Amino acid sequence: MARDYYGTLGVAKNATDQEIKRAYRKLARELHPDVNPSEDAQHRFGEVTTAYEVLSDPQKRKVVDLGGDPMDGGRGGGGGGQDPFAGFGGLGDIMDAFFGASGGGGGARGRGPRSRVQPGSDALIRLGLTLEECATGADRQIAVDTAILCDLCHGNGTAPGATLKTCDTCGGAGEVQSVQRSFLGQVVTARPCPVCRGFGEVITDPCQKCGGDGRVRARRTVTAKIPGGVGDGMRIRLSGQGEVGSGGGPAGDLYVEIDEAPHEVFVRQGHDLHCNFRIPMTTAALGASVPIETLIDGDYELDIEPGTQPATELVLTGMGMPRIRSSGRVDGRGDLHVHIDVQVPTKLDDAQRDLLVDLAQQRGEEVPTLATNGTKHGGLFSKLRAKNR
Repeated sequence: MARDYYGTLGVAKNATDQEIKRAYRKLARELHPDVNPSEDAQHRFGEVTTAYEVLSDPQKRKVVDLGGDPMDGGRGGGGGGQDPFAGFGGLGDIMDAFFGASGGGGGARGRGPRSRVQPGSDALIRLGLTLEECATGADRQIAVDTAILCDLCHGNGTAPGATLKTCDTCGGAGEVQSVQRSFLGQVVTARPCPVCRGFGEVITDPCQKCGGDGRVRARRTVTAKIPGGVGDGMRIRLSGQGEVGSGGGPAGDLYVEIDEAPHEVFVRQGHDLHCNFRIPMTTAALGASVPIETLIDGDYELDIEPGTQPATELVLTGMGMPRIRSSGRVDGRGDLHVHIDVQVPTKLDDAQRDLLVDLAQQRGEEVPTLATNGTKHGGLFSKLRAKNR
């Protein structure tokens, strides 16, 4: 069964060459192994690449539109055990003979030489940030080992003063033709030229610095502007900061993946921050206004109500992490959750013990008693009984 190459790229059957190329570049950026190393992404990247190779080839696309699959083997049995398709790489070769030939036995219609200038690959680098830097944003200088434009040949691949020479094997066409016989008769097929590798030109005097590739490996420094609100695992795209393509082609993108370090005080949950705040039992009983240090807003006066119980949670609205959208725009902030931890003294001197004994006597708390089971007011035990019925 023929594969749905149009569906793989997510384009319509009447899509233009530009629409097909645009769809492929978008998917390739998302699925490239340097950006997405998962096995599923690598598998999809192979399918997307194959679909683009098929649909960008006019002959192979015609095969698809006729209901065939130019990437299948296309081999069938012939009379006397002889394979009538022997010598062909697949169904695509045979269809090339029909759609690429101008009349029986005529010359195959080639696609012309391919360009030496190719787009560069994307790159991925991890960047460690503190929680404070994730909250407020930061400008970081990143050292990147990547491919850059050769400054000696400026991407041409030739030595200074040298020029490219037309390939003698293919005559500059970038491909060579071969004649083969099959049960269909004489068929002419075209293949990329093995001498110039399909470029149509050869470098007789390559650049000594890049060896003819038009680019060299080097370490360079890139400035990454990290917006406030980023989090662990998020990726920042730096357009055009990836590897320069062969032949001096346009550079790919550099993706900076955030590695957020744990904080000793605050715990992040999405856009909210959580922290524990210890107060003495006297402050919990009497109430007070006490200063706390927040992550972003500095010192803040926290109001402790009289009679505050252990594990009380106070929510400071809008004092959490910035909410960053996919567009990079910050839209408000999360909340800061302060969890109250009431400290009970473990060591008392005689005077302190006497004061607490006197307080207990005044409050009638000399002998602790069990709490009521909450039958009238729906306490813990009544809820447990209702659950077990």
